[in-house]
Amino acid sequence: MYSDSDLEAAVSAGAISAEAATALRNHVATRRHSPAVDEENFRLLTGFNDIFVAIAGVLLLVGAGWIGGEVHPAVGGTFVAAAAWGLAEYFTRVRRMALPSIVFLLAFVGGVFATLATTLIQDGNVSEGDQVGAILMAVSAAGAGVAAWFHWRRFQVPITIAAGAATAVGVVALLVMAAVPKIETVIYPALFLLGLGVFAFAMRWDMSDTGRTTRRSDVAFWLHLLAAPLIVHPVFHMMGLIDGNPTIAEALVVVALYVAMGLVALAIDRRALLVSALGYVIYAIIALFREFGAISLNVALAAFVIGSALLMLSAFWHNVRAMVVGRLPGTLGGKLPTIAHAA
Repeated sequence: MYSDSDLEAAVSAGAISAEAATALRNHVATRRHSPAVDEENFRLLTGFNDIFVAIAGVLLLVGAGWIGGEVHPAVGGTFVAAAAWGLAEYFTRVRRMALPSIVFLLAFVGGVFATLATTLIQDGNVSEGDQVGAILMAVSAAGAGVAAWFHWRRFQVPITIAAGAATAVGVVALLVMAAVPKIETVIYPALFLLGLGVFAFAMRWDMSDTGRTTRRSDVAFWLHLLAAPLIVHPVFHMMGLIDGNPTIAEALVVVALYVAMGLVALAIDRRALLVSALGYVIYAIIALFREFGAISLNVALAAFVIGSALLMLSAFWHNVRAMVVGRLPGTLGGKLPTIAHAA
């Protein structure tokens, strides 16, 4: 299995021409009866060896962290970060294995964060109202973000940019925690705004590769995956729909919001928003069926309805998306991923 990143690397190395790479993408899209630009391709596995190496790598990293942690938690974090970087030198830089690369990147960034946090803060935890601890934790998150930047410069694993963005979100959230005594009053609006910022950053990467033929599209995918829960969860929490049983009106609002998110997902050609809010809309539909008396079958009916709707949307994604984008202003539509119809 070869990803767009592999084809891009092959073109850069002169192994194949750009025209041949484009022809191959078009051929595969024709066989699948689905335009390549709409497939949101990203590489997670190149074979079962990815799973084998990932499992072995996790075992090694757990062992290294445990052994180092017996000396001091910071030593454990350092061991994990060092081992993850060393493993990436071979399995990412030489072998270009997808799943192990993701595992080792997350372990490296997490190891750097753990090292800094347990060095700066005695027990590595911050209690509510501990302003100094929150600031020190923000410094640790910033250090992890710098580590992610160095990792990107060396290995260019697409998820690295999302990891760095996550550390930036953590830094801002922790500084807000330090500045505002009653954090619960502002944390969800803050997370929502941060989610919008990550979404805008993802769109910047997306708009730089509207044909989705380079690594930039993979970077955007992971950023959208990070932005979606940061946007969705605060919205529903601020509406008071996290706890308790929603009323019919509240459930209808959830469904309406999900439809609006679906339109955005269609316009930008990213399904992450739909997946992120899936739990909320299922919960709302269950409540609707319950209100109408379908007590014993409410879960089954909700699963059937939302599953059927999403499958229908997937089957006609290209045509529906063309209609949605066609109604946008021309300048905006021209910056979104290319419209292509199934063969």
